[in-house]
Amino acid sequence: MKKSFFTLLILFVACSAMQAQEVAQLTLNESILYAIENNYVTKNARLETLISKATVKETTALGLPQIDGSFNLDYNPKIPVVFLPNEPPFGDPSVPGDVIPARFGVSYSSGLGVTVSQMIFDGSFFIGLRAAKTLTQLTDFDLVKAENDVVENVKKAYFGVLVNQERIRLAESNLSRIDSLLKETKALNEAGFAEKIEVSRIQVQRNNTYSQVERSRTAWEISKELLKIQMGMPLTIDIVITETLQDLNPRESLIQLLAEEGENRIELDQLNTQIELEHYDLKYNTSQYMPTIDFNGNIRRSGAGNELNTVFDKVNWFSSSLLGVSMQIPIFDGLAKSARIQKNRYTISQLENQRFYLNDSFKNEIFSAKASLKNDLNILDVQRENLELAQEVFDIAKIKYQEGIGSNLEVIDADGALTEAEINYLAALYDGLISKVNLEKALGLLKADLND
Repeated sequence: MKKSFFTLLILFVACSAMQAQEVAQLTLNESILYAIENNYVTKNARLETLISKATVKETTALGLPQIDGSFNLDYNPKIPVVFLPNEPPFGDPSVPGDVIPARFGVSYSSGLGVTVSQMIFDGSFFIGLRAAKTLTQLTDFDLVKAENDVVENVKKAYFGVLVNQERIRLAESNLSRIDSLLKETKALNEAGFAEKIEVSRIQVQRNNTYSQVERSRTAWEISKELLKIQMGMPLTIDIVITETLQDLNPRESLIQLLAEEGENRIELDQLNTQIELEHYDLKYNTSQYMPTIDFNGNIRRSGAGNELNTVFDKVNWFSSSLLGVSMQIPIFDGLAKSARIQKNRYTISQLENQRFYLNDSFKNEIFSAKASLKNDLNILDVQRENLELAQEVFDIAKIKYQEGIGSNLEVIDADGALTEAEINYLAALYDGLISKVNLEKALGLLKADLND
């Protein structure tokens, strides 16, 4: 199901060059799945996991044999001079000067060699390898955190589109209702049963409602663009939301969410992994007091000649080789390692203090989110009742006006109260959804509904 959805969206993008604008019909889950794949934050987080895996390979390579080849061809325009003492038995006293200049070397020389080195023991290598593998776990947690952030932002942006869409519907319904009332009042005025001021009052109300429709349409367009940005969707594609606020706000699921205890927050996993990495860094700096042992070997063929065409003659080439073991023993570094170890310990203490704070703050976040959702549910009940009462008042006021026992001012007041009740109800519905998202985040359940 997911693959077919992504295939459809890819086709939308591929065809955008041939048509002016494509339209994608989206549900909330489809929007979230698309965003997880295409939002730049999650893209970069996935790339970071690949970087960490490459780092593990890079660290592992340090413990494998290191082999290098070399080749050189040198020309000496002036062969270096070596000075020898002008003393017997090699010196000639008849030659003036107490030194004899001698040239040792030839004009051309060449060499071909292979060098091999292999680490035998280095305590920091194995610690670094474990730290690199732990780093991959941290980037995996970072990816989950990035996906959670994207889910939160997409949900809130999606609800913003829905509420503006609903505002348009209500404003247009209000405009239609006012237009009908205005038409009836004009007819009554022409028949002499209503004053001109009554028509003017309704015309003012109609103009205000029309302005509300236009503002709602503008807000709707802006909220759609914001949703596309959060999803990582090309702005050339138009989107159509196929759900309503009521579909996404079932009271049963909200009440069930209030009973949840929650899961482990990904932020704690991130922090615990950071503490683990800091412990590895502490071990790494401690291991610097230990000696390191390496094996080294090389084999080389060298040749020379006074003329370039004789350099590569077989008779002028000779072999040499070397095998050895080297040990480096740290003695004194000005207490630099000791200072780094102290820094590691202080950093670990800071991270542990942060973990203690996070545990308490997450508990408080859950408490606050549940309290907010309960409050929003109560307000939603009040606003729903208020909307029903406002509708009832408007219907009665309209009937009284049509029967000539009420004034149009009463109808206008009732219509204004109904419009305000509709807006308040929508706001309460939207606040409930936002509180739900905040509680899901606090409980660590933002992606739970995508696992089904």
